[in-house]
Order: sequence, then C-alpha cells, then structure tokens
Amino acid sequence: MSSHHASVAAALDDAARKAVAVPQFSGSTPFSIEEAYRIQALSIERRCQRGERRIGIKLGFTSRAKMVQMGVDSLIWGWLTDDMVEEDGGSVQLEKYIHPRAEPEICFLSRRDIDRPLTLLEAVHYIEAVAPAIEIIDSRYEAFRFTLEDVVADNCSSAGLVVGPWSGKRDALANLGVVMRVDGRVAQTGSTAAILGHPLRSLVQASQILATTGTILPAGSLIMAGAATAAEVLARGNHVSAMVSGLGTAAFHAA
Repeated sequence: MSSHHASVAAALDDAARKAVAVPQFSGSTPFSIEEAYRIQALSIERRCQRGERRIGIKLGFTSRAKMVQMGVDSLIWGWLTDDMVEEDGGSVQLEKYIHPRAEPEICFLSRRDIDRPLTLLEAVHYIEAVAPAIEIIDSRYEAFRFTLEDVVADNCSSAGLVVGPWSGKRDALANLGVVMRVDGRVAQTGSTAAILGHPLRSLVQASQILATTGTILPAGSLIMAGAATAAEVLARGNHVSAMVSGLGTAAFHAA
C-alpha cells in the first residue's frame, strides 16, 4: 500500500461524507485499474471502521455500448454498505449527495456463498430472490467527470439504493419491461435485456471477477445487477419510481 493510495482513499471518503466534490486524481497522478481497486478497498475500509457493514456489491458498465465507450471488456464493481440503503417508498435526503442521479435496476439476494466462477446455468441456483430497485449514483468528482480508473477508485459512483418487493421469479428475467417515472411522467423506458442481454450474466461476470481477487460474497448479500436505462438527474421534491414488469415497483421521494 502506498501513501498516495491512502491519501486518495481518504479524500474520496471525505468527499462522500461531506458531500463536497473533488478534482479527478488520475489527471495529476495516473494510476492503474488494479491500483484503483486498491484505493476503493481502502476507502470502504475507512467506512467499515466507522461502523458501516458491507452488505453486497454493485455492478457497472453492464451494457455493451458503455463497455465500448470506455474501452473495457468487462464490467466494474463496487461495494454496498448498510448505510447506503434508503427505504422503499420513503424520503431520500438529497443534501447527503453531491450531484445524485437515479437508475432503475434489478437487485438479487444471494442464497449461497459466491466463492467461485459461475456459469449461466448455475447462477440462478445462487439466487434466493429478485427485486426491482433504484440505484442512486453520485460521483464524488467535480462536474460528474472521471476516467475509468477514477470511477473505480470512487466505488464506481455508488451512493445509495432503494430495493422494492422481493420475488421468487428468478428464472424469467430475460426481457422484462422497465419504466422509470419522475413526478408521474415517464422519464426512461427500457428492458432488462439491456443488462448484458440477461441480468444473470452480470452475476456470472461478477463471480468471475470476485474469484480473481479471492473475494467471497456471503449468502444473504445484495447484488445490484446494473442499470437498465440511462440515469436521471435528481432534484428536490422529485418522486421517482422504477417499475419492472412482473416484479413490481421501487420508489422514493427526494426530500
């Protein structure tokens, strides 16, 4: 561990706690993607030392178009903690965030430890339940601008999540309609097929990435599979809902 990694991790952690943006770090002192994950781990460890608890992971760049745009061949991932969970149907305090945006997603609840690379056929047997969800993303960088390395170091912009009702419908997720509404109007429409063609593929890729890092994701973990549509910028007073056909709706009010 270098002192530079520790100082970047501390700066990102402070930015999130104080809701104050910081400049990109990779521009002044470039670092690799491997170093970015090291910085991410150090930043999350600081949060755990304050009493937060890891409860799962979030996946990013789960659309082929986004991978091509960023010049990567696999998704990226970050940690979820208990402090990031917002109540379904409740109020989200926007002052906790810098420039928050909402994305409709699928959330999985794992039934077994994910401790090795999984195949698509195996993945469904590692899932206890599935739910419609909304991820609140909030880059800690000024102007919401960052490189691949910057965003990984910043826990992949993960900031909050709202999880809707759980369902046992684990094997019919391939092409479900997704509608995100803001203040009752349709803001984004899409399909779960936008998540790597099938949301379970996110779980497969995640298991492969976790295995390379020697990380075991315990049973009972949440897995945010990735965005099904583009993100919407949040403003005070917004009511946001994300409906996934056959699964239900997750929603919150931006207080």
